[in-house]
Amino acid sequence: MPSILIADDNRQIVSILTEYAKKEGFAVTVAYDGSEALQKAFDIEFDIILLDVMMPHIDGFEVCREIRKNSNIPIIMITAHGEDFERIMGLDNGADDYIVKPFSPAEVMARVRAILRRIARDDNVVAQVFTFGDLKINLDEYITQICNTTIRLTKKETEILWTLANNKNKVYSRENLLNSLWGYDYFGDTRTVDSHIKRLRTKLDEVPHPDWEIKTIWGVGYKFEVMT
Repeated sequence: MPSILIADDNRQIVSILTEYAKKEGFAVTVAYDGSEALQKAFDIEFDIILLDVMMPHIDGFEVCREIRKNSNIPIIMITAHGEDFERIMGLDNGADDYIVKPFSPAEVMARVRAILRRIARDDNVVAQVFTFGDLKINLDEYITQICNTTIRLTKKETEILWTLANNKNKVYSRENLLNSLWGYDYFGDTRTVDSHIKRLRTKLDEVPHPDWEIKTIWGVGYKFEVMT
């Protein structure tokens, strides 16, 4: 039975989402503040988390950041505001999706199903190891190393790097990456790709790699460029 953590300080929303999640066959755990959500996320291995942004003690952004230090569990963030900067902040902190209140509980469950379907597809892919100079990507264990230094990437960041690196100098549009790595049923937009690329570059730049870079092709997308 898949498990889900629903974290929101609005008990009515928690009650409604819990009811829908149970109908979908989930084992449901709830939390009503950020501290409780973070503790339960560390104590229990969930399949997915629904995380409200505005919660007492610790806000959802901080909870997401802390979870991402140790886990790639899918996180859908929920907020009462629909401003772009909040969506971008949520994605920059490692969220997989973002939904704005008021929302349809059925739509929330549809997004949950879509994310879990993508994970199921990913788990069936035969993993490989890619090397280029001092770069090594182990897709089986989701470990990336530069000069034997491990770079802590999320699952999606690893997949983006794997896709670009295995097709050196090929330009991928944001739409290409979104469709191939998130799936055609993803509800987000191309800014999701930009946010992940930004985080990926920041982490990769922790170790010098003069032979290659993730390059932006303005107005088109991104590529793994080999430096000659």
